[in-house]
Amino acid sequence: MTKNAEDRKTLIQIEDSILAALSSTEGNIDEFLKDESLINELSNSKKTSQEINKRVEESKITEQQIDETREGYRPVAYRASLLFFCIIDFSLIDPMYQYSLQWFVRLFVLSIESSVPSNVLEERLLNINDHFTYSLYENVCRSLFEKHKLLFSFVLTIKIKQGDNKVDNG
Repeated sequence: MTKNAEDRKTLIQIEDSILAALSSTEGNIDEFLKDESLINELSNSKKTSQEINKRVEESKITEQQIDETREGYRPVAYRASLLFFCIIDFSLIDPMYQYSLQWFVRLFVLSIESSVPSNVLEERLLNINDHFTYSLYENVCRSLFEKHKLLFSFVLTIKIKQGDNKVDNG
């Protein structure tokens, strides 16, 4: 994206320099054609413009691939949001049970890095979800009173099942 912005800026500068050169040239067309510096500037501008346009086309393809890949990971983001709100709601049980978003994100990133890699997207998603769910469960259970651990397990299970549309939300 940064490179695209730089390329657009370069194209505008090229256009401005061409316009400035053309406006500074006085006389008829023959004098214009004899001005070698102007001809060279136009030639260089054309080459640069073609290179930039080629990079812009390549970046559009790359951007589309990134968007498709990002969309593929949406189920992981959905599961993570379910789990986050599950632990946030647990503060209603006891005000001591408060977890920060920063802690949650660090745990999530660690789970992405630690989960079993796979070239098959569905497997990768399953590996991330399983690893993160278990990691979150372990970490939260460490901070719970014994009497709330079973309740947390139940709430977590219900939220996951609701998210998978395997339990009626009513």
